[in-house]
Amino acid sequence: MNEAEALDFAINLENFDLSSEDALDNVDEHIQENLEDDLVKKALESGVDLREYAKQIEQDLQAVENTSIADYVTESVNIARLHTRIGECDGILERMESMLHGFQHDLSSISAEIQCLQEQSVLMNIKLKNRQAVKSELSQLVDEMAVPELMINQILDCPVTERAFLEQLHELNHKINFIKQHSYNETAACRDVQDVTEKLKFKAIAKIREFLLTKIYSFRKPMSNYQLGQDAMLKNRFFYEFLLSNERHVAREVRDEYVDTLSKVYLSYFKTYVNRIMKLQFEESAGREDLMATEDSSRRGFFSSSKPAMRNRSTVFTLGKRNEILKEKLESPIIVPHAAQKSESKHSFESLFRSQHYALLDTCCREYLFLCDFFMLSSSAAQDLFNAILGKTLALFLKHVDTHCSECHDAIALFLCIHIVYKYRVIMNSRDVTSLDNYWDTMIAILWPRFEHLVKMHTRSVVDCNVHNLSSIDIRPHYITRRYAEFSAAVVRINENYPNPKVEQVLSELQTEVQNFILRLAACFSDRKDQLVFLINNYDMMLSVLMEKTTEDSKESESFQQLLNSRTQEYVEEILAPHFGGMMAFVKDCEVVLESGQTDRLKVFEQKVVPLVQGFAAGWRTSVDLISREVTRSFTNFKVGSTIVQAAFTHLIQYYHRFQKLFTQHPFKTMPAKSDLVNMHLIMVEMKKYKPNF
Repeated sequence: MNEAEALDFAINLENFDLSSEDALDNVDEHIQENLEDDLVKKALESGVDLREYAKQIEQDLQAVENTSIADYVTESVNIARLHTRIGECDGILERMESMLHGFQHDLSSISAEIQCLQEQSVLMNIKLKNRQAVKSELSQLVDEMAVPELMINQILDCPVTERAFLEQLHELNHKINFIKQHSYNETAACRDVQDVTEKLKFKAIAKIREFLLTKIYSFRKPMSNYQLGQDAMLKNRFFYEFLLSNERHVAREVRDEYVDTLSKVYLSYFKTYVNRIMKLQFEESAGREDLMATEDSSRRGFFSSSKPAMRNRSTVFTLGKRNEILKEKLESPIIVPHAAQKSESKHSFESLFRSQHYALLDTCCREYLFLCDFFMLSSSAAQDLFNAILGKTLALFLKHVDTHCSECHDAIALFLCIHIVYKYRVIMNSRDVTSLDNYWDTMIAILWPRFEHLVKMHTRSVVDCNVHNLSSIDIRPHYITRRYAEFSAAVVRINENYPNPKVEQVLSELQTEVQNFILRLAACFSDRKDQLVFLINNYDMMLSVLMEKTTEDSKESESFQQLLNSRTQEYVEEILAPHFGGMMAFVKDCEVVLESGQTDRLKVFEQKVVPLVQGFAAGWRTSVDLISREVTRSFTNFKVGSTIVQAAFTHLIQYYHRFQKLFTQHPFKTMPAKSDLVNMHLIMVEMKKYKPNF
C-alpha cells in the first residue's frame, strides 16, 4: 500500500464515527460498507495491521499539516494582499449594486411615464377622430348652407338663357331643399340663411315665369314657329321642375297658359290647313250616279269614251297608282297649299286625307313627347293634358272627315283612307305614342260604315240593273263586269296589307250579284254558243284583272277560275258537236253499254260504225280548220282563243282515242272499217299547224 492509498484509508476511518448513536445502531451496515471499500479490501488482502496502519496514517497527516502550515506562512503576504483586493472588490460591487438599484428605480419611473403617455396618446387619437368627424359634418353643413356671393349676383343679374344662371339655379334648388330638410331638426344655422335663399328663390321664380310665359305667348304670333319655342323650353326643362318644387301655383299658371295657348294655336293652324287643302281636290269627283251598274251612255261619266280623260284625274273603280299612297308616299312630305295652288296641281281625296293626318300624326307625337318630358308627367297624366290641348283639333278633324265622307262616293278612296289610319297607328305605336288610339278608333267608325254602304250601293245597282235597257250588248267583256273586276281587284290588293274578314263578306255579296248579272246578260243571246262565248270572255277578263292586280290568290280568283273551266268545257262540247257530234254520241252510248256489262247490245251500233269512220277520215281536217277559225273569230283575246283551241283539240283527240278503243271490243274488232281509222299521230301533227305548242 502506497502513501496515497494509506491516506485515503485513514480519512475513511476518521469518517467512521463510532460514538454516533446512529452508527452504533447501524454498525453492521457500516462495517459491511467499510469492508466493501476498495482501500479496506486492499489493506486486508495485503495483511497489514490496522492499528499500525492507522498510526502511520496519523503521522502522515501530521506531516502534511505541518507542511501546509509552512506553506500558509510563506504565502501569508500574498493572502493578505488577496484579502485586501477582495475587500476592494466588495466595495466596488457594493457601489455597482447601489448604482443598479438606482437605475432600476429610474427604469420603473420611465415605464410608468411611458404608460401614461400611451394612455394620453390613445385619448388624443380619439379626440382627433371625433373632431375630424365633426369637422366633416360641420364643413358640409356650412358649405351646403352658405350662399356665395357669386350665386347671388348670377341669380339677380344673369339672363335666364345663359348657362351660368341654370347652374346657379341648380345649386339654389339644392340649398333650398337642404335647408328645408334641416329646418325640421331645428338647426340654428338655417335661420341665418333662410331669408337670403327665400329672396333668391322668389327672384328666380319671377325671372323663370317671365321667360316661360314670354315663350308661350310668342306661339300666338301669326306665322310663328312654335317648335323652336318648344325646343328652347326643353333645353331649360329644369325651370318648370324648379317651379313645381318651390311654387306650385306658378307652375300651374305656366301649364294652364301653355294648354290654353297651344290649344288655340293648333285649332287655328289645322282649321286653316284643312280648309285650304280641301280646295286642291279634283273638281270633278265621283257622285251618286257613279255606281257600278250605271250605263255609260246615261251620263258623261268617268268611263265615257267620247269624253277625253282629264289630267291627273282619279277613277272610281280602278286602283292604278293610288296604292302608292300606302307605300312610298305614306310618309312623304305633306302637301303645302300655296305651293300646290301655284303649280295648279290637284289631288284625290285620299291624298288630301293622308297629308292632313300625317301632319296631325307628326304634331301629336311631338306634342305628347314634349308634355311627358317638359312637364314630367306619367302616361295617363300626359294623355289628359294632351286631350286638353288637342281635343278641339281632333274634334275638328272628326267632323271634317264625317262631313266629307257623307258626300264621298269613291269607295276605293275611303278604303285607302281606312288603311292609311291602320298604318299611321302602327307608326305611332313604334314611336311609343298611344295618344291617338281613341281617335283612330273613332275615325275607323266613321270611314268603315260609309265604305260598306258604298259597296252595298254598287251591289244594289247591279241587282236593280235591267239588262234589256242596256245598249250594245255583244260577246265581248261587258264594261260593268270590267268595273267589278277592277274594283274587286283594287279592294283585294289594298286589303292584303291588313286583312279584314268584313271586306271579304261585302265583296262576296257583290260577287254573287255580279255573277247573276252576267248570267242575265248571257240570257240576252239566243244562241247557246254565243252565251258561252260571252260568259267565257267575261270570266276570263275578270280572272285576268284579279290575278294581275293582286299578289295573292283570292276567293274571287278561285271562284272565277272554276266558272271559266266549267264554261270552257261546255263551249268545247258545243263547237265540236256540229262536226264530230255523231262520233261523240256514238262513243258515249257505247261506253254506257260497256259499263253496264251488256256487250251483246253493241251489235245495235254496228251499222253506224262505217259512216262514222269514213266521215271522220274524209272531213276531220276541214272541221279542225273551221273550229280554229270560229274560235279565233269569237275570242279577240289571243291567249283565250289559243287556250280554247288547245282544249278543243285535246277533247277531240280524247274522243277519237276512245272511239278507236271501241274497236277492241266484239263485234267491232272484226269489222273491215277498222283499217280506215286515221292514225292518231297524223291528227296531232295536223293540229300543230293551228296550235304550235299542242
